[in-house]
Amino acid sequence: MATTIESGGQQTIESKHLWRIMAIGMLAVRFVQGWIYWGGGSRRFIYGPQKINPAGHWMAYKFQTAMPGAILGTSHLVSFLLHHFVLLYAGVIIFSAVELISGLMLISGFLTRLAAIMTLGLSFTLMLLFGWQGATCIDEWTMAASNFGMGIALFLIGGGAYSIDNWLLKTKPSLGTKGWFRWLGGSEPLPLSDAAFKKLALTLFWIAVIFIVATYSYYRGSVITPFHGDPTGVKVHHVQMRDLQIAPDGSVTVHMYVNAGTASVPSHIISARLLDYAGKVVEVWDGKQLSRLPANDIHNDYAYQQISPDPILGLKAGLGAAATVHLPVSDSSGFLGTSAGPYQLQILTINGKTMSVSGQIEG
Repeated sequence: MATTIESGGQQTIESKHLWRIMAIGMLAVRFVQGWIYWGGGSRRFIYGPQKINPAGHWMAYKFQTAMPGAILGTSHLVSFLLHHFVLLYAGVIIFSAVELISGLMLISGFLTRLAAIMTLGLSFTLMLLFGWQGATCIDEWTMAASNFGMGIALFLIGGGAYSIDNWLLKTKPSLGTKGWFRWLGGSEPLPLSDAAFKKLALTLFWIAVIFIVATYSYYRGSVITPFHGDPTGVKVHHVQMRDLQIAPDGSVTVHMYVNAGTASVPSHIISARLLDYAGKVVEVWDGKQLSRLPANDIHNDYAYQQISPDPILGLKAGLGAAATVHLPVSDSSGFLGTSAGPYQLQILTINGKTMSVSGQIEG
């Protein structure tokens, strides 16, 4: 790499030429990165405003589906926001606005490095929230990983050719001597010596390597461990149950949480049954009974993805849905309530999976 800074603070003709060539080479990267984020923001603000309209099926539903596999504590953050509408709505609007603005800045080449830093933050956040999703090719991980690497390259190189940054520099050449413009814009090299630039570039490189390889290993293995399905399970729905309570009359209350599966379709619970300590079935709730559960027997934790009766298939439960469900005494109850327990509640989902939880009869 040619020396970028001379003793008088002026670039050599050779370094300017080389930087111009690199900037031209980054045009496609700058445009694609910009269009990805511009597309995400414009879909909500311009082409599909219903996505940010709380009156309909808006972005809150999407964020809730991220909870089961979100890492580094971000699932708790999402849960908190889902319970605080003002903060949730502000978060959706701010996130979408950053996507829209940073994407437009990259497409036009305005303050290219600042825009690249903004997209790095977006890529990092999306990786933590949605990196686990994608049933076969971990699609969300691939997108976030690619955007992360592209953001680093754009920050280091600038990609300022054919850009507003370049036009500003030609209009007012004194900007080339301003440190803030060179750190935030994209038409000039960073105001660093070759040694300092190399150190910064290698530091960002190793951050990218660790972040990308570590998340890939966590989600799919294939690094130092064999390939495995992701820790959450995006192919088959799973319902986690806890806090099973059995009343003396045989009615049941249990908390259900859809903590795995695909976000594109809901899970369906088609039957439930209660077994005593000997494994004998003492209560059964079939799909017809589950589909007729009244609204006051299902208390959802969140207002968006919910567990609710399905007219045909029992209970419908979207990914991330959580609720306390009360199952009244069934039509064919054989419950005698003579044993203090333990009892086991089993549910069967439409994909043939059986899940269970144990509990005692209430005193």
